[in-house]
This record gives sequence, structure tokens and C-alpha cells, in this order.
Amino acid sequence: MQYLGIEYQMKHPPKLDPQFIPFGVWRAAYLKDAKKPIAIAVERDKGRVSVHHTCIHGTPEMAEADYRYVERYVKFLLWSTGGFRVSICGCSELAKRLQKAYTPEGERQFDFTFVNQLYERDLEILDLPLEECPAANEVAESMGGHMDGCRIGFDAGGSDRKVSAVIDGECVYSEEVVWFPKLQEDPDYHFGHIVDAFKTAASKMPRVDAIGVSSAGTFIGNAPMVASLFIKVPRSNWDKVKTIYDRAAKEIGDVPIVVANDGDVSALAGAMGLGVGNIMGIAMGTSEAVGYVDKDKNVLGWINELAFAPVDLNKDAMADEWSTDIGVGCKYFSQDAVIKLAPAAGIELDPELSPAEKLKVVQGLMAQDDPRAAAIFETIGAYLAYTVVLYSQFYNIEHMMMLGRVMSGKGGDTILRVCNEILAEEFPDLAAKCEVMLPDEKTRRVGQSVAAASLPSLK
Repeated sequence: MQYLGIEYQMKHPPKLDPQFIPFGVWRAAYLKDAKKPIAIAVERDKGRVSVHHTCIHGTPEMAEADYRYVERYVKFLLWSTGGFRVSICGCSELAKRLQKAYTPEGERQFDFTFVNQLYERDLEILDLPLEECPAANEVAESMGGHMDGCRIGFDAGGSDRKVSAVIDGECVYSEEVVWFPKLQEDPDYHFGHIVDAFKTAASKMPRVDAIGVSSAGTFIGNAPMVASLFIKVPRSNWDKVKTIYDRAAKEIGDVPIVVANDGDVSALAGAMGLGVGNIMGIAMGTSEAVGYVDKDKNVLGWINELAFAPVDLNKDAMADEWSTDIGVGCKYFSQDAVIKLAPAAGIELDPELSPAEKLKVVQGLMAQDDPRAAAIFETIGAYLAYTVVLYSQFYNIEHMMMLGRVMSGKGGDTILRVCNEILAEEFPDLAAKCEVMLPDEKTRRVGQSVAAASLPSLK
């Protein structure tokens, strides 16, 4: 197989999407003959800098391959590590092309706007000589695993909210309440629900020593900067959103509160259940949610929004309606992946159904061993195998825990089986190192809200 003059091998093209071009596999093939060194440095909050040294071909005939490689590389870094300043060191031509792309009018205008909302400053692309590459500054942060004392754990979901009262690691009370945060323009609606949940849990314990929150979105400290829960809240009213969890905690008392992305808390729950680190959690639901903890069960301070990171280089890949980019993770590892593959499988879905209902239809067919539904989940299994290759190039992964409604039932079993079969055959070294799995019973018992309760340290 060939793309932009680079020969790459893929023995098991996804059954219903044979035009899929796995970025990780292509990237490895591209680098075999790339000799010109460059560096990419990405700066984010707290002065942290991620530096990646790589090579390009640097010849006129490989100019488009070079740009595609570096452009996708930068895109992946922005959605994995996060950052507001990208230094392209060692190739002015590529830096100048990227400077045009990442503007309010450029092809990466969505990314530009996201960075502005997240960090409240414009994204910069700098053109630097290789020898002036910024120094790396990576600092992992300890997160969770604290079980002492009386704790509240809150899990802010899009359709229900769950709160737990936890005393010395034992959940003494939990409840789930339906709410509709994505439909509300007034942040006081969210605030009222959060405070009610906190007060309910507090009433089940003699005191409250700490509060931990698991919430979808990207955060600076405890402040939600971009979050689907508050999608209807105008940016002009965002100051109330940024302080919402800290203000809610003060309604309970002067207690420490820590807020973390729900993907990272899922990975933490896995680490607590398995007793190991280097875990990536991927939840396939409405979108793709990803979290990661390192060997010491610390978070890296990365945003891990891999739903918008590239996995497929096919120019005809499905576009994501929100970000407008093509070939990004949310269209491969979510209910959208099932829905987009249904026509190719010969399954006609009622357009009046919601996405969640369409997924249930396909899962119902899978429960009846329908070969058309099986082809869909086999295709997603192949997507996953080749994307494990990509994610392992940026994260040290020993355990990949698969979560979310797409992974339930026979469909999830098929995804897992196909993924592991491809890894074992094509990438045996990676298969020996990285276990792709469903959460075990001990991990399930930890639960999202209980893992959230463990976030703050009392010391």
C-alpha cells in the first residue's frame, strides 16, 4: 500500500473501510528513510513544554508527504498534550505553512478557537532554527488513590449525575439523579444540582474531609475551560462556569476539592483496581473519551482529547461535524463509528432514531449473531488495533482498558478479539507489552465516583 510516495503494510484492512490509512503505521514507514532532523516543541500551562525530535525527508519530491506528516503530528500533539505555543524547529517552509493553517480563517480554525477558549490566549506557531528548540519541561502530577477520611465523590455525566459518600475507602452511600446540563444556558442550574449532590452525600457522613469530581471537559486546575456539560452557556457568562466546582465546595465548608477529566478518572479507577500503572482508558460512547496514568499512577498534565486527534489519513474519511476535520478519533471509537459503518454493512437505520437508539438497533442485531452487525464491530476492532500502534508512539501503555456503551455485549467482545488478533499477528512485540482489555470486576467495583472521591490528598 502507498500514500504520498510512502510504502506501508497493513495485512488486515478494516472489512467495511478498506481505504483506511492508519496514521501510526504510515508514520513508522515514513520515518524509515527520513533523515533531516527537526523538532516540535509544544508549550502549555504552568510553563510545561513537550519536545519531540523527529526527521523529515526534506526533498522537493517529498514536500507534500513532509507537510502531511508534520501537520498531522502537530495536530496530534495539540489534542494529546495540549498547548498554546508550537515551535517548529529546523524547517521554515513547514512552519510557514502551519502558520497559515492555524489562524481564525485557516483550515485549522477550530483548533485555533479551542486553544483560545482553553488557555484564554491565541495559538502561536513559531519558526525557529533547530539549535534554538526550547528545552523540555515535563512534570507529572500525583492524582488520587487517597482513601483516608470522609470523602465526597461526584461524577458529572451528560444525562445523569452520580455522587458517593466514601468513608476510609468504603462507599457508604451513592445515588444517581437524572439531569439535563447540556440543555441549560444558566450556569445556576448546574450549580444547584452540584450543590444538592454534595449536600446529599455530606448528610450520610459525620463530616466532610475532601471532595473529588470527575467531569467531562478540559480543565485548568479546577476550572472547566471547554466542557460539553456547559455547551449552552454563553462565553460571556463563563466566569461562573470556571468557578462552579470551587464555589460548590464552599457550600459544604472549607475542604479541599480536586476536579479531573472523566477519562483520567477512568484510568485512575483502572489503576486502583488492577494495582498497576501505565494505563490508558478509552470510553466509546457518544464520543471518544481518553485518560491516562503513568507507571507511578500520576497524570501528565495533558488534555488527552484524542477524539479530535488524527487516526486515519484517508482524504475521503468522514468529517467530524464539530471540528470539521477528517479522520479523527471520534468517528472511529464511538457510537458514530457504528452508525457510519451501517450502510456499508447493508443495515438501514431509521433516520428518526437518536444516535444512542441506532447503536441499540445494531447491538440487538449483534445479539442475534447477524453477520452484518458482526462486520461493523470487526471493522472497529481493526481500527482499534492500528490505533493502538499510534497511541503507543506517544504514550507508554501497558494496559488499555476499553469502556463505554459501544464495548458492551457481543459487539465489544468482537472488537476486543479482532484487535488482539491483529496485534498478535502484525505487532507481536507491542501485543506482548500492551494488554487491551475490558475492566475486571475489581475495577468495576471501584467505580467512577469512588475513584473521584480519592482525588484530593488530606496531607
